[in-house]
Amino acid sequence: MSRDSARELEELPAWALALLEHAQVARLGLIDDAGGPRVLPVTFVLHGGAFFSAVDEKRKRVPARRLARVRFLRARQRAALTVDRYEDDWSDLAWVQALGGAQVLEPAEHPAALDALCAKYVQYRLSPPGGPLIRLAPERLLWWRASGP
Repeated sequence: MSRDSARELEELPAWALALLEHAQVARLGLIDDAGGPRVLPVTFVLHGGAFFSAVDEKRKRVPARRLARVRFLRARQRAALTVDRYEDDWSDLAWVQALGGAQVLEPAEHPAALDALCAKYVQYRLSPPGGPLIRLAPERLLWWRASGP
């Protein structure tokens, strides 16, 4: 993690940090092989100053290492992760977005990140994801909410 991203994480307002800690799903934005945008819902955890997501054991049409998201991130190691809160009462709307470099990693190389994902999701405690892991190191964080500070 760069010194700048550490400073930005420290600058997150308390409500934004709480949103990142408690949200169960985020949207991972990537660039596909044709140069177009792709957005996928993912599980995630903020751990050690980076965001981690895992390819899990849910039914897939191809092996995990050949999934589009893995292929796209190996080709272009940049991504965005957006966590949002939607409510019918629009005064409660909020979002946080992390932009930065992304890596595809083996879970065995990052057991603490895998443990953090398992601690957050009961499904992963029952069946830990086989991976790979995706690590997004935030270079820039953006946030907004409808209500005041």
